[in-house]
Amino acid sequence: MLRLDDVSVSIAGAAILQGASLEVPANAFVGLVGRNGAGKTTLMRAAMNLVPVDGGTITIAGTDTTRAAPHVHARQGVGYMPEDRRLVADWSVDDNVRLPAWAARTADAEARVKRIYDLVPEVEKVRTRRAMQLSGGQQKLVALARAFVAGTRLMILDEPFEGVAPALVQRLVEILSALRQEGDHSVLISESDAHHSTALVDRVYTIERGRVSTA
Repeated sequence: MLRLDDVSVSIAGAAILQGASLEVPANAFVGLVGRNGAGKTTLMRAAMNLVPVDGGTITIAGTDTTRAAPHVHARQGVGYMPEDRRLVADWSVDDNVRLPAWAARTADAEARVKRIYDLVPEVEKVRTRRAMQLSGGQQKLVALARAFVAGTRLMILDEPFEGVAPALVQRLVEILSALRQEGDHSVLISESDAHHSTALVDRVYTIERGRVSTA
């Protein structure tokens, strides 16, 4: 579903990714583990075309997306949860969740939103509140729900467990476990130490100083 082949990225003249390669097969959960600063976020942003690559190729569902515009991914069924959530602070929770469907002009937007609210009822309960009024943990759930709306085939989740209380970590694991049981999604999850994602993933890659290897 997602494949990076020999991808290199430099930012401000510094080499961040150095020939990184990994694969997320169809209907598989894959972990990417590395310390802060190892290159996890850059790799995921490169996969979403949010940073340009210096070399290598990126393919999604067999289509070369190396130079694609970032907005096309929602139309391809790809959802992205950034580490810093990136919610629109003044918008309601419901508007934030629906944003990918609006961007992609999704025909089944209502059905997608309903499904996500059924899966994550905590988000539906605060759907009328503005994003800025939520706690950090609640914002994580909203960002995950937004990724679900777009990610009908592939989801890229950057540090979903970082900086949240243990009870919320457990809830996030439950939600992702339920998604895994459905068996029709591919998911790439990054984490600093694989502590929470071990039971979720089929394969683990490690990243160190911008270089990726299998664990």
